[in-house]
Order: sequence, then C-alpha cells, then structure tokens
Amino acid sequence: MQNAAQRKSNSDPSEAKDTCQLLPTPLNEEHGFKDIIGQSKKMREVFDLVEKVADCDSTILLNGETGTGKGLVAKAIHLKSKRKKKPYISINCGAIPENLLESELFGHVRGAFTGATSSKQGKFELADGGTILLDEIGDMSPDLQVKVLKVLEEGEFEQVGGAKTIKVDVRIIAATHRDLCEEVQKGNFREDLYYRLYVIPLMLPSLKERKSDIPYLVSYFIEQSNQKNDRQLDEVAEDAMAMMMSYAWPGNVRELKNMVERMVVLNGSAKITVADLPVELKKAHKHEPTSTIEISDEGICLNSAVTEFEKALILQSLEKTKWVKNKAAKLLQLNRTTLVEKIKRHQLQPCNI
Repeated sequence: MQNAAQRKSNSDPSEAKDTCQLLPTPLNEEHGFKDIIGQSKKMREVFDLVEKVADCDSTILLNGETGTGKGLVAKAIHLKSKRKKKPYISINCGAIPENLLESELFGHVRGAFTGATSSKQGKFELADGGTILLDEIGDMSPDLQVKVLKVLEEGEFEQVGGAKTIKVDVRIIAATHRDLCEEVQKGNFREDLYYRLYVIPLMLPSLKERKSDIPYLVSYFIEQSNQKNDRQLDEVAEDAMAMMMSYAWPGNVRELKNMVERMVVLNGSAKITVADLPVELKKAHKHEPTSTIEISDEGICLNSAVTEFEKALILQSLEKTKWVKNKAAKLLQLNRTTLVEKIKRHQLQPCNI
C-alpha cells in the first residue's frame, strides 16, 4: 500500500488547492523519542529535559492533563537510561481498586487473603533493576503512600501477608494529572512523599499550548490509522485543519488521535472535510469569539461590545467544558458563583446541534 506522500505525488496538483498536505513526522525517533510527535518550543523543552535526566537514577514526577502523553515520556526516559535493558513496568494506580492495588504493587504470599491460592510477585519486584511508572499516583490511598515512601527511602518492602523483607533496585517515575501541592494542602497526599517525588518535576504541555504540533499529529495519526484499518485517506481540507487548530482539545492528544481514527474509518473519500468533524468541535468553533472588532464610521458602543465579547467568551468556555461550570470557571479564572451570575445575566443555556 502506498504511503500518503507517494499518493500525493501521483495526484493532480489542482485538486490540492484548498487542501493541507500531510506533513512528514518530525524525526524525534532518532533521538529516542519514538511515538512522541512534536517540534513546538514547549515540546523541544520537554525533549531537552528528558535528555538531561534520563541517564540518572533520580525520581521524576511527570505532571500534565489527561491525554498529554505522560506514559510515552516515561517509556522514553527508560529507553534512554542505563536501565534500558532491564524491565519497564507501568501500573495505573487510579484504575485498580484500593484493596487490590497493594497486592499489585508489592505482591502477596499464599493465604494472605481470600482467593490468594498462591504467592504472587508485585510490580516493584518485577521491575527490579529497571524502571516502574506509578501512573496517577495522586489517586493512591494514604496507607499505600506510606509503603511507596519506604521503597523510595530504603529500597525495600514486604509482600501482603509476608514477613520477609524484599530489597529492590528500582527507578521510580510518578505521573499524575492532579496538582499534588494542592492535594498536600487538602490533606489528601502525604507531604513527605510529595517532596520525595518532587526531585525532577517535568510538566507536559496540553495540546492547546502546542497547537503548532497539530498538523504533524494529524498526519501521523492518519498514517497510523491507514495502516491499521486498510484505508488510503491522505488529505485534509484547509478549513477543517483550521478548525482543528482553533479547538481547545480538553482530551489533549488522546482525543485528537481517537477523532482522527474515527474520521479515517468512517470517511469514504480521500479527504477530511469540515463535514467529517465531530459535532462538539463544530459547536465550539461556532462560538469562537473574533480576535478583532471593527469600528464603523458611525462609531461603536463600547459597553455593548464588551458585553457581547464577555458573553461569547463565557459561552465558549461552557461549550468546551460541556457545561460543567466548575471547569468553565477555571478556564476563565473566575469564581463559580461569579460565573453563574453572568450566565443568568446573559440568559445563556445549552444549545443542541
């Protein structure tokens, strides 16, 4: 099957008049960043920091919104480290029930609890000599936080129901979408563990902070989906790409990837157009406020213009957060009560398209 670049070279140039050509994937793979696409300033800063810290044993705390690629960055760090030939183990602390997470992390002995018919090694033991990613560590219970702290400080633990101390040599990378400093202040996260994790913090940018990477990501995901689903889609209309560039992407790169695959699978033609974009993206674009306001020869009422601009911004924030007022207020840096008052004043309500 031809790749997108080959198909493009065989097409009529006149047909690409209003079409964005698929861009080549930035060659980050040669630097050890496989599957991490980006050449924006913020992503280059991430790559530079990873280069500096990968080959040491310091604990790394990855922070960023859901869907920003924390798992990919953690894997890249491992592959660039001196531990790359040893195991890389990842566990999502927020996806496993609390009563099972301890066993998953530290293992258990036979008879430790009902159903424990045999002994089992935990993730820390399996990762000995290598790297373990504790994803969504902000969701971990205080009791388990104490045990993780012991591994960090002493390199040892006991299995559930066991008395034998097991020593391990593991590099820990922690990841979370939560503000752990805020969680410490709320009493939800141990302060001593926070400072033990906060050796090398690495903040991953949201997709709306690196919009120049969107065309590259779209091209990359189209190529991936073409191969996976035996499709040959290779064009994106300029207005469709412009709409994707203006969208806030609350689900970040993960949302973009899923949307592209859906369009590739469902699109019967060889070009993505505005009509193929999901409803929520078009709704958000519809309420995007204009960046400039023209003043006619007759003048303009400043108060009315400011009111309309405020209304547009509030409506945009509500649409982007699916009318979750707490999230919309955070986007606008307002108190929730203030936002509610403004919604009532402007008589705003959800619209169904």
